[in-house]
Amino acid sequence: MEDKILGLHHITAIAGDAQRNYDFYTKVLGLRMVKKTVNFDDPQTYHFYFGDKEGTPGSILTFFPWQQVKKGKNGVGMATEIGYSVPRGSLDFWQKRFEKHGVEFGNIREQFREQYLPFRDPDGLNLKLIVPKDEDKREAWETDEVKSEVALKGFHSVTLTLYNVGPTASILSDIFKYELEEKVGEFYRYKTNAVENAAIIDIHEDPTAERGINAGGTNHHIAFRVKDEETQMRFREKIVQKGLQITEKIDRDYFFSLYFREPGGVLFEIATDNPGFTRDESLEELGSSLKLPDQYEQARDRIERLLPELKH
Repeated sequence: MEDKILGLHHITAIAGDAQRNYDFYTKVLGLRMVKKTVNFDDPQTYHFYFGDKEGTPGSILTFFPWQQVKKGKNGVGMATEIGYSVPRGSLDFWQKRFEKHGVEFGNIREQFREQYLPFRDPDGLNLKLIVPKDEDKREAWETDEVKSEVALKGFHSVTLTLYNVGPTASILSDIFKYELEEKVGEFYRYKTNAVENAAIIDIHEDPTAERGINAGGTNHHIAFRVKDEETQMRFREKIVQKGLQITEKIDRDYFFSLYFREPGGVLFEIATDNPGFTRDESLEELGSSLKLPDQYEQARDRIERLLPELKH
């Protein structure tokens, strides 16, 4: 049986103020905080996971909020825009909501025959709400103000900005088995048929663009989804055979990870479904308390003193 990349697993970005980041994604956008933990390499920094009720792969946007982070710059070699799927007829609600909360947003536009509403989070991260051509049947997380008929369902797509589409496209098509679905101007849409949702990578080919600077308000990496570690390691071998450098398997507590930089410069991750976010919290309690990797548990008191206070 052919190994499958099951679309996007998660996307990780960099933020500034932790409270502002938490408030925007949970209170304005209405996502669930699925996990509150720390950066594996910098335990004085939070690592937030926002998603749906269960933290389903394909719904998870994660952040490293560094209080004093410098502002980054979108550009070549980066994931430059995140697309969330929303129900048909919901964009008017979101325009009014963004206006009410002072969110920077643009006009409703159309691309690949789909309507979308572009906006930015408080750190300047580029996002858009997209009404997909085919109905997205995923169950959204609801809040008192954001009900299911307008709520974010999970990822629709992510856009990469590159000088040249070719080398990156070869990774997507030859190894990940994505197919070129459509080209509109300098935008190329690649899609996998392995899953219904979070299945799209858009590439913006721009030979004149400047290189991006990875800091506040930009994406750090995008993670592709596989069902388990055995599948993951077979993909690792394919990437090695392609002549690319890739890490050993890393235990991230809620999934196992491999990292490599694709030829266009974007940091790609391959992440497993297992073991999932309920390994250390019940479904009802997800995101309610600070969870630390085992190696930092003995320093919990010190870490909790150093982390900014977070009001839920």
